[in-house]
Amino acid sequence: MSGVMKRMGMIFRAKANKALDRAEDPRETLDYSYQKQLELLQKVRRGVADVATSRKRLELQLNQLQGQSAKLEDQGRKALALGREDLAREALSRRASLQQQVSDLEVQHQTLQGEEEKLTLAAQRLQAKVDAFRTKKETIKATYTAAQAQTRIAESFSGISEEMSDVGLAIQRAEDRTAQLQARAGAIDELLASGALDDQSGLGGKDDIQAELDRLSGGTDVELELQRMKAELAGGSAPKPAIEGGTADPSQQSHSQHRFDKQ
Repeated sequence: MSGVMKRMGMIFRAKANKALDRAEDPRETLDYSYQKQLELLQKVRRGVADVATSRKRLELQLNQLQGQSAKLEDQGRKALALGREDLAREALSRRASLQQQVSDLEVQHQTLQGEEEKLTLAAQRLQAKVDAFRTKKETIKATYTAAQAQTRIAESFSGISEEMSDVGLAIQRAEDRTAQLQARAGAIDELLASGALDDQSGLGGKDDIQAELDRLSGGTDVELELQRMKAELAGGSAPKPAIEGGTADPSQQSHSQHRFDKQ
């Protein structure tokens, strides 16, 4: 059972593969592949746009923090000028905290900028590949379409297309059927002529008595012709046919009497 199931599976896969080959159009497959590549390129471009948006947000935050840092530094100087050292110390402490945030954001900004450059380069390379594939795809499609048209034209001229094959088979079947009917008609005519098959219509047929008379008459004609040829070879005259219901030729009677006396 295991061997049978494997064989059935193999047959099914082979037939399915053959059916898929007949149904597959290379042009449709190429268009589908090109569409998938465009979708991938679009995703890469969206990724580049997302990274660029994040980088831009970090830049805005950095600008804001740097502005706050500069403001705190100015406030510290003013407080120190007014003799408020404690107030100046508080301003500088806040500025130091902002500077730490600025440093962290600058690291993130550099990272995002590197990712953006990588994605941009990848998008450019993918765009070049997609453009090259599109050119090759159109070339292959044009070549396939031309080859398909040439094949159809060649099949039309050579008569091997499916339509012409069907017409050829129909003509062959008609010729075979006609020959079969002609042979059957000829066989029936021969049987009717020989008397082996009675003509039930009663038209143009002969009864058995007439057929027997025709046969005997034909045999008599042959015998008379044979006697005439013998007489010509012997230098005599050809024998005369016997009259139906009468006596035979005297020469034939004399010849028969001579044969009887000799015996």
